Amino acid sequence: MSSTGGRLAYALAGVVTGLAGIAVSHAVTMVLNVRATPLVTVAEAVRDITPGALGESLIQLVGQLDKPLLRIGVTLGLLGLAALSGILTRRSLLLGNLLFLAMGVVAAVAVATRPGFLTFDLLPAVAGTATWVALLGFLVGRLQGSTTTDKATDAPELADADRRSFLVQVGAVAAVAAAIGLGGHLVGGTRRGVEASRRLLRLPASGGRVPAGAALDVEGIAPWRSSNASFYRIDTALILPAIEADQWRLRIHGMVDKEIELTYRDLLERQLTEAWVTLCCVSNEVGGDLIGNAWWSGVRIADVLAEVGVSPEADAVLQTSEDGWNCGTPLSVLTDDRNAMLAIAMNGQALPVEHGYPVRMVVPGLYGYVSATKWLVDLEVTRFEDFTAYWTDRGWSAQGPIKTQSRIDVPRSGSDVSAGTRTIGGSAWAQHTGIEQVEFQLDGSEWQPATLGRVPGNDTWVQWSASVDVPSGSHTLAVRATDRSGYTQTPVRTEVIPDGASGWHIIDFTAG
Repeated sequence: MSSTGGRLAYALAGVVTGLAGIAVSHAVTMVLNVRATPLVTVAEAVRDITPGALGESLIQLVGQLDKPLLRIGVTLGLLGLAALSGILTRRSLLLGNLLFLAMGVVAAVAVATRPGFLTFDLLPAVAGTATWVALLGFLVGRLQGSTTTDKATDAPELADADRRSFLVQVGAVAAVAAAIGLGGHLVGGTRRGVEASRRLLRLPASGGRVPAGAALDVEGIAPWRSSNASFYRIDTALILPAIEADQWRLRIHGMVDKEIELTYRDLLERQLTEAWVTLCCVSNEVGGDLIGNAWWSGVRIADVLAEVGVSPEADAVLQTSEDGWNCGTPLSVLTDDRNAMLAIAMNGQALPVEHGYPVRMVVPGLYGYVSATKWLVDLEVTRFEDFTAYWTDRGWSAQGPIKTQSRIDVPRSGSDVSAGTRTIGGSAWAQHTGIEQVEFQLDGSEWQPATLGRVPGNDTWVQWSASVDVPSGSHTLAVRATDRSGYTQTPVRTEVIPDGASGWHIIDFTAG
């Protein structure tokens, strides 16, 4: 067998060893109900050390595929190192084991530095690393027992006659590893258990009816109500927190007269508030779709804060998620007349796990990165000068009021349409300020007013539409909105960093 073939055999031994360690750590994670596998935890660490500007560029490039692509990238990187470990054993088993041990240490450090770390959480990383060391020695021993020495390189080479036997052994090891990983996954089932109990909840929440006239009859405009399944999801969680409602607790503390801890039952026993609220991500580019409107049900946070007695010196609330993510929110927007709430239901159903079950924060008028904490477990009344939060540490503004924006949904950019009288339309938003007027401009002509849908208040987006005569040829269509404060959108385009994009949405299309 050639020298290259020998290296491939040892690389294969390393890769199979790496996969087996991943499978064992996954099984231990599932069985012991540890928060996340070491692989996911390392991916979270990579996410956290990625500079904010680079992370934002990657999100803009791949959109909501960022999390699976990060997990895939970390997995491929690990398997590449595992292959290298196998190759190193051609010279010394110790070298290969040292590389695997170093990988285990990195995983352990990543686990130990996560919020809420318990020593117990290290067990999956320890089990995976032990599997690596033991299995690498076994497979390399099988290889070395069936090799001769290449006189030119003084390196071990696998005899051709033993190649098939080795591949059978490797296949058997891989099958056992896969069975262990699958078995642990089936035994664990924490997320599935939470999903099942969530579906059984019967909450005192209504489903919300779309107000008459809010949804214009224009094909192609995004629905005024966003379904739970289609509602955009942007967060930093690589693995979704799985929290049973009866185990959930919310601590409210800091600059207050009386610290309290709320349970899910406590929220259900309080008076619920319900409202249509549009949420928007600060990463939403001009014309983007990282925005959605839903009927939310929950408890007004203003009432809870009044109960604990907030210090007059406080100006912020630091929100923290179960997975350690945090954000700072101006105290003033949590205590004014807006329906900022501890939300428990979305469109009449218990929150989906991916949208924050059991409880999340919903704050009209602010971008989610400073307000919309999912899997909420802690509220600290404090001052902005005394803390920084996840995204402000990465270059984003400390306060994020949503900017007045509008979008063209019909026609789509780059589309071909029939010439003649065409219906155009889209959406506009200025949460907690409200939209007063939307105007459109075809090919640089005078701005023309559009027809607006009738909305129940200032905290939702509004649909707009108009009829326009479109001659044959290439065209440019622009839209701008004026909110109820009198502000009209600026044509100046800005990027999403540090506090949200601005500018007119302008599209090109062809009529024929």
